[in-house]
Amino acid sequence: MERNLRLLLSYDGTDFHGWQAQPGLRTVQGVLTESLTRLLRHPVALIGSGRTDAGVHAHGQVASLRTSCDIPSHKLRHAVGSRLPADLTIRDLADASDAFHAQHSAARKLYRYRIHHASPRPVDPQTLRIAHHCWEPLDLARMRAAARHFVGEMDFSALAGHGCARQTMIRRVFRCDIERHYDEVRVDVEGSGFLYNQVRNMVGTLIEVGRGRWEPDHVRHILASRDRSQAGPTAPACGLCLQWVRYPGALLRPGGR
Repeated sequence: MERNLRLLLSYDGTDFHGWQAQPGLRTVQGVLTESLTRLLRHPVALIGSGRTDAGVHAHGQVASLRTSCDIPSHKLRHAVGSRLPADLTIRDLADASDAFHAQHSAARKLYRYRIHHASPRPVDPQTLRIAHHCWEPLDLARMRAAARHFVGEMDFSALAGHGCARQTMIRRVFRCDIERHYDEVRVDVEGSGFLYNQVRNMVGTLIEVGRGRWEPDHVRHILASRDRSQAGPTAPACGLCLQWVRYPGALLRPGGR
């Protein structure tokens, strides 16, 4: 009998060429699919909640797959996990509703961007891998004022990566919060979904406001322009992490709808 499995994943994206499998490149989907295929002994179509770019991390990426293997889910998690490299782990593996789809069923996502905000560069290896170093002064009050313009449902064409072509460029952002934790500035962006490079371009724009290049209200004009060249630079991938993905509760249980 075929089962639908949900996988909760964490990975350090530094040494991965993103999520999506690509010939000759080390990717999260590629590494995980190879391990699953060897264990399940049949071809695997692994679906992720979204594609993280090269260098982007995940604390709560979600994937799904269908299998006829009857190994209990908790044993399957340990069996697959033991075959994975140190920078990729399965935090949870469970049977889900037949209607569950890691990408199409997603209701909300939270991305966190970490900025190491101090004059000297970080020397801690972990900080170097997961945070972008910004040594210039940043006015967080200005950044928070600018961030308010990102909240709501609107056309985010001005903040989409070059070459991004979707049926609609309209996305909904529920919140964009900025907090300081010692030398780290965290930008949390929660939304229903995101365009290619949208969050990194939002952060790059907020940094420009924080360093005094633009006034906070200028973000309204950037969004209205729908022109990528009007926004700030793309923040480096190393600071971005997919924190979690939320789904309707019924879909996380076998037989649910």
